[in-house]
Amino acid sequence: MMDATKYAPGYYPVPAGYDSWVKKDHIEKAPAWCSVDLRDGNQALIVPMSLEEKLEFFRMLVKIGFKEIEVGFPAASDTEYEFLRTLIEKNMIPEDVTVQVLTQCRDHIIRKTFEAVKGAPRAVIHFYNSTSTLQRKVVFKKDMQGIIDIAVAGAKLVRELTEADQSGTNFRYEYSPESFSGTEMDFAVDICHQVMETLGATKENPVILNLPNTVEMCTPNTYADQIEYFIRHLPNRDAAIISVHPHNDRGTGVACAELSMLAGADRVEGTLFGNGERTGNLDIVTVALNMFTQGVDPMLDFS
Repeated sequence: MMDATKYAPGYYPVPAGYDSWVKKDHIEKAPAWCSVDLRDGNQALIVPMSLEEKLEFFRMLVKIGFKEIEVGFPAASDTEYEFLRTLIEKNMIPEDVTVQVLTQCRDHIIRKTFEAVKGAPRAVIHFYNSTSTLQRKVVFKKDMQGIIDIAVAGAKLVRELTEADQSGTNFRYEYSPESFSGTEMDFAVDICHQVMETLGATKENPVILNLPNTVEMCTPNTYADQIEYFIRHLPNRDAAIISVHPHNDRGTGVACAELSMLAGADRVEGTLFGNGERTGNLDIVTVALNMFTQGVDPMLDFS
């Protein structure tokens, strides 16, 4: 028999009273979708996609109807850097599509990312750092303020580089407190609010706050409670787009996405069929077709 006594819950349930979402019986409209197939999905492959395969996949995602597509981690891979430059230099990004690039909150990686995205018509700069208790202790060896300092410094540099850009790119910002599911909720709210303030978020120019279930530690109802708690406590809520990025460690990524939308999430990141790093990502196909069966147009065409 396996010894279960050495394990314990690693998530932070919220107080009672943050579950008004349970009174809703269905999702009323499609979220803003963001495909992360070309990043998370690519990381799942034994042999990563080549440039030609990535271009073919990008064209397919556009045809399906995705308006936001995360094209990779251009500072970490020559192939991903070349892929992004090819999309830009060959004018392959449709007028209604925005590419998204991922970067850690590290100075040289942020600068390399801006070099890669230069000249794109529209781009989401998605920057992140982990905020969970475990990674604060083991990876960063920092207290809460030390983690906030990393996030705020990243936000300052991202804003500085976007404001200095002369290529005409329409930039938007996205911040992820990585391992949100293992972070104290009040700390998650605080660090995201400080990032919003640093970026100058407004109702007219909102920041995407992406709340990843990086390691799916809890049941979907608890994740939905966390999302609702976060939304209710976030200052200047109108200046934020609340995004979720479920993983599938417990096999309930689809339920986490659906319940988090009932709890107020505006945007969903995932992959086709749930292909993704480690345990897999949210399966956008299943969520979208579930909506379709309830008479709600998911705004994606899987024909």
